Amino acid sequence: MFTSSLIIVCVFTGLIHFAEATASCLRIAGVRTKQVATSLSFVNASLLVSRLSNMLQAPFLGGMVDTAILLGAVTVLQLNFRFIIFAAFIGNLVAMVLAPFSVFLFTKAIYRFEQHGSVPRILLSIFRPRNFWKIVTSFKLPSIKHLKDLSWHNLPKGFLILNCLMASIYCIGVLSSMLAGALVPSYRVTATQLSAIVNGMATILFTLMVDPAAARITDQAIKGKRPEADVRAMVFYLLLGRVVGILILSQLFLWPAAEYIKDVTLLVQSAFAR
Repeated sequence: MFTSSLIIVCVFTGLIHFAEATASCLRIAGVRTKQVATSLSFVNASLLVSRLSNMLQAPFLGGMVDTAILLGAVTVLQLNFRFIIFAAFIGNLVAMVLAPFSVFLFTKAIYRFEQHGSVPRILLSIFRPRNFWKIVTSFKLPSIKHLKDLSWHNLPKGFLILNCLMASIYCIGVLSSMLAGALVPSYRVTATQLSAIVNGMATILFTLMVDPAAARITDQAIKGKRPEADVRAMVFYLLLGRVVGILILSQLFLWPAAEYIKDVTLLVQSAFAR
C-alpha cells in the first residue's frame, strides 16, 4: 500500500502546502515592520519551496497514475490520492502550529533585508552557528493565551468561508483530473488538461473575494485603522480554514470532481468524434 512513490509524493505535497500556508504569515510581518512591498516580495521567495516540490513530485504522481491504469487498480489509486490529501492537511496543520514562529522569522528576515538588501546573504547567515542557535532557542509553540486573543468578531465571515472552500478545491484540482484520466485511460491526456475547470473556480474565488479582503484588512492595520490583533486573527482563521477544508471538504469533493472531469472529457472527445 505505502509504496516509495506514494511516500515521496506525500512528503512533497506536505512541503508544498506548508510553504503556501506559511506565506500567509508574511502579512503579519509586513504590518509589524511596515514594509509591505518587501513582505510581498518575500512571498514569492517562500513559494520557491512549493514550486520546487511540485516539480519534483510530478513524475512520481504521473507514474502512480500510469501504473494504476496498467494494473486496473483505480480503487487503489483513489485511496492513494486520499493519503496525499491527508499529507496536504498535515502540511497546513504544521504551518498553523508554527505560525507565531514563522512570523518571528519573517520579521527578522525583513529587518535584515532592509540592512543588507540581499536575500542570498540572509539565507547564508542562517547557517552561521551563532545565528542558527538564536533561531533554535527562539522557537516556541503558541500558548493557550495566544489563541484566546484571536477573536474573529471584527473579520468579515464570508471571505473566511470562501477561503475554506477555495483551499479544499485547490487541493484536489490536479488529483481529480488525474483520477478522471484513470477512469477514461484512452483520453487521460485530455482529462489531465482539464484540471483548470476545478482549480479555476478556486482561483476566481481567491482573486475576487479572498485576497482583496485580506489585503484590505492588512492595509487598514498598517494605517492604524485596525489593531494588529485583527491581522493575527485573520491569518489564524485563514490557516484554520485551509486545515478544515482540506481535511473534510477535499476528501468529500475528490470523487465527484473526478466524475465531473470525466464527463467533461467525454463531452470534449465527442466533439472530435463527429
